[in-house]
Amino acid sequence: MRRRVVVTGIGVVAPNGVGVAAFERALREGRSGVRAIAKLAELGFGCQVAGVPDGADERAGAAFAADELVAMNSNHRFAGLAAVEAWEDAGLRRPPREDGAVDWATGAVLGTGIGGMDTIGERVVPFTDGGKLRRLGSTAVEQVMASGISARVAGLLALGNQVTTNSSACSTGTEAIVEGLERIRSGRAERMLCGGSEGASHYTWAGFDAMRVLTRASNDAPERASRPMSASAAGFVPAAGAGVLLLESLESALERGAPIRAEVLGGAVNCGGQRAGGSMTAPNPDGVHRCVRAALDDAGIPPRKVDAINGHLTATGADPREVQAWATALERSPATFPPITATKSLIGHALGAAGGIECVASVLMVQGGFLHPTVNCEDVHPEIAPFAAAIPRRLRPMPDLRMLIKAGFGFGDVNACVVLGKWTP
Repeated sequence: MRRRVVVTGIGVVAPNGVGVAAFERALREGRSGVRAIAKLAELGFGCQVAGVPDGADERAGAAFAADELVAMNSNHRFAGLAAVEAWEDAGLRRPPREDGAVDWATGAVLGTGIGGMDTIGERVVPFTDGGKLRRLGSTAVEQVMASGISARVAGLLALGNQVTTNSSACSTGTEAIVEGLERIRSGRAERMLCGGSEGASHYTWAGFDAMRVLTRASNDAPERASRPMSASAAGFVPAAGAGVLLLESLESALERGAPIRAEVLGGAVNCGGQRAGGSMTAPNPDGVHRCVRAALDDAGIPPRKVDAINGHLTATGADPREVQAWATALERSPATFPPITATKSLIGHALGAAGGIECVASVLMVQGGFLHPTVNCEDVHPEIAPFAAAIPRRLRPMPDLRMLIKAGFGFGDVNACVVLGKWTP
């Protein structure tokens, strides 16, 4: 019999709230974290707004020692803050640096989509091209390597189990949770810190702006810019941050009297093979609904039992296809379709961190019995209009919310899906 896995801690660095308490308030209030970014205007970006966490640097300055901060770029700071918050939220003690003990039962799968692009753009390239290699310093490699974030967290918390970084574009954070779930189920770990992080950098966002997949329509109204499921959606809003879940075996959580926020009932990952309409930048609809059904099968949950959806929903032309894929996978008509919300309407698209942050939001909604508002979709896309009643425009109390499904779909036609259940002792 496989082991049950629960969420005992969460941590978040989001554009609309740094820390779980601030983030939950922003979710309930439907408050956006998208703002104008002067640097993007200065550089001539078509999109001049982004979701960047406010106050994270000050929080990092208080949380980490000076020598630790020297070796941290924004991706490291975001990941470190979210992981430490999740750790402490789970009732665990952050070990002193001088303590030589290693926690062999706990590991981490912390993903990123792009990694240390700010360090590459601001230091590695100009210093190398300028013949100033000695000015790079001794920490450049650890800041630019993708696995730097999981390695950094391992050092902060003395983790001794598997510590790795996954990278699957926009499905990264959700995929990390599925990976951690499987490791605990199989008995190879008792606890896993799982989620995603993405640094804030115009170097990261430049390629997307060149692709013209970022919105250019709301530079003068940042809070209106991110418009999932809207007829006037004009592209996604780039964002940054981190979201981390502390997954733990039920036995371990009960033994130490840990707080339990939710149960991870199941999960799945797959790829659409870039066929049947799928490509490097678009999902194969069959792959999407197969991933959803596989996650439900893994959880042992029939489609009719899903109470709510937190979609990927990026505010691009993929939104109508995603909603239809959900309907197919869940075997629901518009009349019976469960409520569906889009966290990106409040924070933008945080790339490799999107799944992590949105899974934190999902845990809060399951635990608190609510769905946060999906803002900026008063003009629902015509192809989504039959499902309009399922979209919460205002805070929607759901005291009977028991099962929520969360998915992420990424470049490369990759998919990841997690099923969360309300914890009842």
